[in-house]
Amino acid sequence: MKLIKVKNYRELSEKAFQIVSEEIRKKPNLVMGFAAGKTTLGLYRNLAGAYKKKQIDFSKIKAFDLDEYYPIKNNNKKSFYYHFFRNLFNKINIKKENIRLLNGETKNPEKECRNYEEEIRKNPIDFQILGLGSNGHIGFNEPGSELNSKTRLVNLSKETVKIKKVTKRALTVGISTIMKSKKILLLASGKKKAKAVYSLVKGEIDKNYPVSFLRRHKNLLVIIDEEAGSLL
Repeated sequence: MKLIKVKNYRELSEKAFQIVSEEIRKKPNLVMGFAAGKTTLGLYRNLAGAYKKKQIDFSKIKAFDLDEYYPIKNNNKKSFYYHFFRNLFNKINIKKENIRLLNGETKNPEKECRNYEEEIRKNPIDFQILGLGSNGHIGFNEPGSELNSKTRLVNLSKETVKIKKVTKRALTVGISTIMKSKKILLLASGKKKAKAVYSLVKGEIDKNYPVSFLRRHKNLLVIIDEEAGSLL
C-alpha cells in the first residue's frame, strides 16, 4: 500500500487527477472502474476540464461502474447511471459502446450480475477508482461481506439506507472482483471516513470493515486528506 496524505479535498482531487491522467496517457485504451459518490466528484471535474482543454483523450477508454441502487430508473437523479453521465461521461469523448454500467432497471438482477461479472472477466480492470463508506464499505460491499464475494444483489445496511435515502437494495461488484483489478486508487476525505481509514491502514483485516481486505492488494494507492487521516 502506498499512502499519500494531502491537506484538504481540493488537493486530494488534484492529486488523484494527476495520477489518473498519467495512467491514461501511458495506456490510452485503459479499462477503468469508476466509483460514484461525492468524494470522486472533484476528480471527475478535473478530468472533464482536461478533456475540454484537449489534454486527455478518452476515445479508447472502456468504463465499468462499481454499483447501482436497485431497483431504480436510469433517469432518476439519484441513480449512479444519471450521476456518471451528468458529471463525467457527457463531458468527455468516451464512446457510449465502451461504457458498461450495472442496470438498476433490470427485471432479473441475478442474471445482470452474472453477465456483468463475465464482462469484467473478459475485460480485466486496469485501474479501479474507489471511494469509501464511513462504515468501511467499498462499492456496496457492506460490513459482513466476504473476501470471495462477486457481483451480486445486496441488502444495504441500515446506516447506508439512512444516509442515502434511496433504496434498501443495490447491485455491487464484489470484493474478489475488485481485488482482481491491476491497480486500485482509493480516495477518502473528511472526519466521517477517519475510522474506516484507520481500519484499512492499521486495523485487523476484518469483514466487518470490508475496506481492510484491500491491504492484501499488491498495487493499492490511497489518498487521504488531514481529516480522513486524523486517527492515524
